[in-house]
Amino acid sequence: MSRRKARETAFKVVFQVDQVQADAKKAFDYLVLHDKLAEKNQGFSWDLIQGTLEKQAEIDQMIASYSREWALDRMSSVDRNIMRVAAYEILYLEDSQAVVAIDEAIEIAKKYGDEGSGSFVNAILDKILGEKNG
Repeated sequence: MSRRKARETAFKVVFQVDQVQADAKKAFDYLVLHDKLAEKNQGFSWDLIQGTLEKQAEIDQMIASYSREWALDRMSSVDRNIMRVAAYEILYLEDSQAVVAIDEAIEIAKKYGDEGSGSFVNAILDKILGEKNG
């Protein structure tokens, strides 16, 4: 559960950066206190945030290639940002357990997204994982 909270915090920060151009570090520091993210998980969460923002263009291109019916800017910002964070973890973190990252992204999507978010996030992330494992 603790890594889920770290992933959820990462999603919230990336979402804020996407929606209101928030300062990632300030948003993270606030959420660490507000959501009581354990110190042992703060590094993991911050790595997800930094990496996602650094690789966002590449990640967005991949998400867009698998979501042909939804342009990136037309899809739910919740779904888009959950997928960004999970895709970063799947593609770029060496110690990532991709299946866990996808499962937790689905749960976060169910919590913050709409009725179809979990399925949509699952479908896109499965395709990204499939391409990685190619």
